[in-house]
Amino acid sequence: MVTLDEVDGLLQKSLGETPETVERAPSNYKPLHSFALTKDRQYQQQFADIYFLRLTKIKPSVEEVASEAWEDTVVGGEKARKVERVLDVRQGELCWVAGTVYVDMPMKPNILEDVSKDRWISAPTTVDHYYSEDGRDSIMLEDDSGRIKLVGSILKDFFMVTGCIIAVMGTENANGEFEVLDLKFADLPPQPERWDLSKKPKAKDEDTEMTDSPTPGQGTKIAIVSGLEFSGTDASYAVELNLLLEYLLGEALDPSTQKELSQISRLIIAGNSIATDKTAGAEDNKEKKTHKKYGYDSSSYNPVPSQLFDEFLSELLPSMPVTLLPGVLDPANASYPQQPIHAAMFPKSRGYTVMPGATEPGWLDTVTNPWEGEIEGWKVLGTGGQNLDDVFKYVDSDDRLGMMEAMCRWRCCAPTAPDTLWAYPFQEDEPFVLKECPHLYFAGCQPQFGTKVIEGPNGQVVRLIAVPSFAETKEIVLVDSETLDVSRVKIFTGLGGV
Repeated sequence: MVTLDEVDGLLQKSLGETPETVERAPSNYKPLHSFALTKDRQYQQQFADIYFLRLTKIKPSVEEVASEAWEDTVVGGEKARKVERVLDVRQGELCWVAGTVYVDMPMKPNILEDVSKDRWISAPTTVDHYYSEDGRDSIMLEDDSGRIKLVGSILKDFFMVTGCIIAVMGTENANGEFEVLDLKFADLPPQPERWDLSKKPKAKDEDTEMTDSPTPGQGTKIAIVSGLEFSGTDASYAVELNLLLEYLLGEALDPSTQKELSQISRLIIAGNSIATDKTAGAEDNKEKKTHKKYGYDSSSYNPVPSQLFDEFLSELLPSMPVTLLPGVLDPANASYPQQPIHAAMFPKSRGYTVMPGATEPGWLDTVTNPWEGEIEGWKVLGTGGQNLDDVFKYVDSDDRLGMMEAMCRWRCCAPTAPDTLWAYPFQEDEPFVLKECPHLYFAGCQPQFGTKVIEGPNGQVVRLIAVPSFAETKEIVLVDSETLDVSRVKIFTGLGGV
């Protein structure tokens, strides 16, 4: 908020003085297309290949970690030995084996049940959680040979979801269950150096390295926001959206604050930019049925949300580049990975995009969800939040940052795909496997803000950020490009302003 003492800073200078111009900091940005799908993609394939590809990629790393940890492990005078397959486990023998976790949950969506009840063409089912509080859930380990049930108190100390690759050590009991004594993950993958993909811009002092002894506040800022949810019917937070635009543009602010905000070099919008308007009611729905043509109700389409979002982008883009990820509410494919929102949705802003096949990104870069790239030399991995929301349904915990950490240590950013998270049936590659460790990993559209730093066994350091939904919290996240320190700004209409 601008105080009375600062009002003179907002007034126009006299004609004899040259006004001071504030320039936006440049953005060093290189997107990767790791999750892009071909236009001629087919959906007739089986989904099982995703699990085989994932197991083939991650299992060697898991076995390497497990072998190092359990090589000389002796329990009760018996040395732990490695078995190659799940079905090679023998009752009473101390051994360890690696495989894919499968969590059997009665409350999980069942596609066979949906088909039998003629619900197979409906949208993905949405429930608050999959786990049952009466202990009916069971954890299993499987590979191409078979499946064995896992039991043991140690399983409660770790997040367990379908699709993660682990190694377990223990023995098979008389009931045919594997009693787990210890378990291991692949842990964080190798992390590239900063500026691994793009050239580091020259500093003012050529002898000074930008990565050495970073000083807080000297770098540019990366702004991340999610859940803008422009609506055609709900205007309860329209003022906050306008204040957000003014804040990013530096309007109605004193010169010192404008200079500070000019260091925001890029805005990342992480999903759910357009809201889904609520239906009017049962009576209105009956009337709308008469307007259907070819099974589509054209009268239910409301163009206002996309128009409002387009206007928001068109005012922002002349001053700041934007990276746009789709979310579960946005006009993009529902299955993971979501492909970029088509530029035709933004008639006023599409002039800032580039033609297909261009080598350099435009100022409006519509990307996939998940997405990875390099910003200011840092490897960045981001999602619209669906992967984290689905993992959240598997476990009885509110520690979403812990779940993000677990995905990094599992080396898979979407472990529950395609079991409960709709996904494309990949046949030749599994893009959700993390080949390199990111420096920054964010998930959008979360109920509240959160951040932490995790470290790996070989010096990897990852900044995790849970980006809150703006429609719910009115918050935006700022990341320092030199230190990756995180701050948040709350936009509200009270006496405090921004």
